Amino acid sequence: MEKTPQGTSVGVDDPYEFAGLCDHLTGEGQCRYALEHYSHDPEFARERADEEYACPVVNPETDDTWAGCPHFRSRNRERECVRCGLEEKRLAHDDERSLLEEHHLSYARDGAQLSHEITVYLCRWCHAKVHTSWARITDDAARDPEAIAALEQRRGREHAELGFESAAERYDTDGDEQSR
Repeated sequence: MEKTPQGTSVGVDDPYEFAGLCDHLTGEGQCRYALEHYSHDPEFARERADEEYACPVVNPETDDTWAGCPHFRSRNRERECVRCGLEEKRLAHDDERSLLEEHHLSYARDGAQLSHEITVYLCRWCHAKVHTSWARITDDAARDPEAIAALEQRRGREHAELGFESAAERYDTDGDEQSR
């Protein structure tokens, strides 16, 4: 199983199995990285410019894979845990800790600079289980009871915030605000 530099598990054998399309890929099949970050890797950008910035991986005439692209990045945008399905619930103007955490599936090796970023979202309970045990992100996992409680607590606060309260309910007959 793939490991972090500290030796903890990332929960997968091959990060590329969980990668989607490259974040730099445009709808026209061009490499946005070469277009927007020319100075970061001029040689790569020149090669892409010679090919009208076409992404080499999506070209059906090549056998290139995402692993072979020097600037591949795939960050999961789904705002739910890929392991247990817990969805994120954030309240406006609330700085409470997120229920979800971005989990990296790829890390630099032997001092090499990491050029690929592959991430998925895990709830903080599944994230801890993956890093502290042999749990895998593909496990058919039930939601942690603490995760369910945290989500329901946020839903309750959200419903209270969105609820309607008339002036008669809010103020007593003296016009003073009622204690809640």
